[in-house]
Amino acid sequence: MLNQQTLNHSASFSGIGLHSGNRVNMTILPAPAGCGVRFRRVDLDGRPEIEARVENVSETNRSTTLAKGNVKVHTVEHVLAALAGYGIDNAIVELDANEPPIADGSSREFCKIIQAAGIAPLPEKREYFTPTEPIELQLGETTMTLFPDTRFKITCTSADKKGRFTQFFSTEVNPQTWETELAHARTFCFYEEIEFLFKNGLIKGGSLENAVVIRDDAVLTTEPLRYREEFVRHKMLDIVGDLSLLGRPVCGHLIAVRPSHAGNCELAKKIAAQIQQPARAAQTFAPPPAKNVPEPLPAADGAMNIEELMKFLPHRPPFLLVDRILKIDGMKIVGIKNVTMNEPHFQGHFPGHPIMPGVLQLEAMAQVAGVLLLKIIKAANQVAYFMAADNVKWRRPVVPGDVLVMEIELLKARGKIGKAKGVCKVDGEIVSEAEVTFMLRDA
Repeated sequence: MLNQQTLNHSASFSGIGLHSGNRVNMTILPAPAGCGVRFRRVDLDGRPEIEARVENVSETNRSTTLAKGNVKVHTVEHVLAALAGYGIDNAIVELDANEPPIADGSSREFCKIIQAAGIAPLPEKREYFTPTEPIELQLGETTMTLFPDTRFKITCTSADKKGRFTQFFSTEVNPQTWETELAHARTFCFYEEIEFLFKNGLIKGGSLENAVVIRDDAVLTTEPLRYREEFVRHKMLDIVGDLSLLGRPVCGHLIAVRPSHAGNCELAKKIAAQIQQPARAAQTFAPPPAKNVPEPLPAADGAMNIEELMKFLPHRPPFLLVDRILKIDGMKIVGIKNVTMNEPHFQGHFPGHPIMPGVLQLEAMAQVAGVLLLKIIKAANQVAYFMAADNVKWRRPVVPGDVLVMEIELLKARGKIGKAKGVCKVDGEIVSEAEVTFMLRDA
């Protein structure tokens, strides 16, 4: 299949989460070309999304966790494997908890709902990645090498530290082999690991219904093994899911020995670095791309440069937190703040990890709101005093290089007291919001 694909209809599944043990509802929605796979937390305010990309991987201890700011989704690999196995490039995975349902510990149930929903081709072409040279990884006991090939093939050997249940399997991965050779392989663990996992709250929803347990030479399971090499095949299932975090299919032969989520994701990062090499080379001989900074139209009503701003605001650097007003439209105003490394607060917040304090974002919103009220009531020699803030939310860090766009709407103005709803955005994504109340007083 040379074109991108998505689902024909939405697909839903409910079950328990492996780590939390709580009920989880999941719905996989169709998505347009170029969207990729995204996880959407519908249980959180603003329904935040996390792109299924390797740069968003935050944890790889026994499963793969994605994070963006304070939002996380755990154990994503089995759902991602089902989508990647069928060649689905674009989908939105909605969850009302912080992890998908574990189902039976494999991708079988997810395959069923995808088959029921159907797969829809899209007119846009799919991008593949073929390595230009072998990509090697050595991470602890994990060894992985990706060789160039015209298809995607995995050859894998798995074993525990004691050499028990050493297994080998090799197959080309395409929608047909995915469904018959890998999708039904269940997760497994060794009996001596269970106590540690339970004590650390990692498998509250774990049971023999969704995992195979190995105790000495015995295999504990509610049904016979689904494959003779079920353990190594599950390792390969994980590889399919983790490598899908590249955002494009791989054409290559992967040889893996004792793979792990940490190894899979590190290999994905190495592959991503090779993908980016041509772009980096082009950037060496070209001017840097312009950041998507909103620029005011020359005739925008109410547009104000810094000199005009300082006629309305008494604040001065370093506490003047607005660089420009883009426009004023009735009861709405838009301002910007260019966040640079020269800000004095970055010396201590935090050294080596600069983040704009949330309270300063709040102050910036209040300053823009004050300009709006002063313009509306045409007050002279007045200062807007910040009185209160309600429903304050900080959604993700603001760092040097960001352009903070503040969109303010005046909700009410009575006399010299005003209340406004403010939203701060970076690249179109909300980073903070609040309702601010302020009062005008003589300067």
